[in-house]
Amino acid sequence: MEGKPYSRRLNDLEERFRALEPAIPAGPEKEALSVVHGMLQELWRNLRSGTAESTARLTLQDVADLYKTAPSMDGEALSRGLAVGTPAPDFTLPDANGQPFTLSDRRGRSVVVVFYPLDWSPTCSDQLSLYQAELDQFTKRDALLVGISVDSIYSHGAWAAVRGLTFPLLSDFNPHGEVARRYQVWREKDGFSERALFLVDGEGIIRYVHVSPKLDHVPDIYELFEALDRVRSPELAAAGGS
Repeated sequence: MEGKPYSRRLNDLEERFRALEPAIPAGPEKEALSVVHGMLQELWRNLRSGTAESTARLTLQDVADLYKTAPSMDGEALSRGLAVGTPAPDFTLPDANGQPFTLSDRRGRSVVVVFYPLDWSPTCSDQLSLYQAELDQFTKRDALLVGISVDSIYSHGAWAAVRGLTFPLLSDFNPHGEVARRYQVWREKDGFSERALFLVDGEGIIRYVHVSPKLDHVPDIYELFEALDRVRSPELAAAGGS
């Protein structure tokens, strides 16, 4: 996996958790996060010492690949999303570091807004890892990529560190799913969003929309690149180029 070595990424994540932990409200979420934190710390100690039989041959890549054994997500799409040509609803959401990201601050540049159901799920892991692997193609097209789900910033931070994701992951946690609702991709009965893409041009207009017909369907990345090329070179696209 590209990026920082696992040990460095885990140390960074540990420091971030310790800084954020006092700000987490007391309750079941804080208790659950503390339990997960303790489990990871114990696993890391065992991996480094190599004394625990159950983890003697376990690597951190194995931890990163745990998503492959998670329950799959399925279900038909319940909505179609906002239409092409619609002004993109503005929003401000925190990234994994707790820093605010405001869509309107990115005027003059294309932004690909990626709504996905949940961190740690198999299809979401595959989809966002694909985008990470092709990040230079988004940069080449002067496009900014952001992911949005209802997970907390703490979940985003851990998931990004394990999966090696470097583009912003934004938390639509509070109010729960509010931005997904604005883009008309909220699944009320499930409590998370559709798997959906919105390409917002430099003037804040939606120029491409894809809502996966099924939750376990990863959108065609080449279709997305073609849409980005059309936004960058409309005259070329009108002439039949790409």
